[in-house]
Amino acid sequence: MDLRIFTEPQQGADYETLLTVAKATEDLAFDAFFRSDHYLVMGGGDGLPGPTDAWITLAGLARETSRIRLGTLMTAGTFRLPGVLAIQVAQVDQMSGGRVEFGLGAGWYEAEHTAYGIPFPKEKFGRLEEQLAVITGLWGTPAGGSFDFDGEFYQLKDSPALPKPAQPKVPVLIGGMGAKRTPELAARYADEFNVPFASAEDSGRQFGRVRAAAQAAGRDADDLVYSNALVACVGKDDAEVARRAAAIGREVADLKENGLAGTPAEVVEKIGQYAEQGATRFYFQILDLSDLDHLDLISSQVKPQVG
Repeated sequence: MDLRIFTEPQQGADYETLLTVAKATEDLAFDAFFRSDHYLVMGGGDGLPGPTDAWITLAGLARETSRIRLGTLMTAGTFRLPGVLAIQVAQVDQMSGGRVEFGLGAGWYEAEHTAYGIPFPKEKFGRLEEQLAVITGLWGTPAGGSFDFDGEFYQLKDSPALPKPAQPKVPVLIGGMGAKRTPELAARYADEFNVPFASAEDSGRQFGRVRAAAQAAGRDADDLVYSNALVACVGKDDAEVARRAAAIGREVADLKENGLAGTPAEVVEKIGQYAEQGATRFYFQILDLSDLDHLDLISSQVKPQVG
């Protein structure tokens, strides 16, 4: 069972804060450090000191960590052209010695596009399909060859398809709750399928759709990793859980129902419910990045029971 740390820096975190959390992630033997890809705070708060770019952040962390996997849940497809993104991710993979995992989504938060002058196209899913085809096609083109693509949204001709990632294949993550097109896309391109912020039962149903789509595509459904991303609020006792819930402006009852919250024993039990639905990897969404004791508790009291 892989346990990973997942951060939301748009809520207010600079690079030094993210570096501190990433180093703690590595020191505490978690599998990976992931971050969101957003440019605008959500909900309350001022978002100070302002957004950080996902791939610039991961490039820095690639040079300042040595073991943990690094990735995005999810890179917004609306933010970058696919050829440019393929170059960026390949370079960060090289910089990390082959530790990058690439989550890509269609993009959805219109307000952040408006705030920073980023086009927000109406047809996003079709663009996502072509982006995956372009990026994986560029990476998969043999050295010395060239890559062409003639799509509705993107056209490439005589691309040298460089640079190449350090890994022979960068793991691709696709996620979401779409009932048809999302599972079909995962069956074609994904190494991992992620369900964010859903119940165990809903996760199981979506995993089932992805497994069926993989089989229909002639692929072994067990080739994919099935994962969940859930908000974390773990405490050694009820008082500590309540304190951590208050720090992130959430109610304990809601967190226990919809996240990985409670004492270590409660969280282990909740993980078991998701594992019964097929999940083998968990992204603990950490919202208070100043609370490194939280990570320590998860590492020392939860991880040994599910590892």
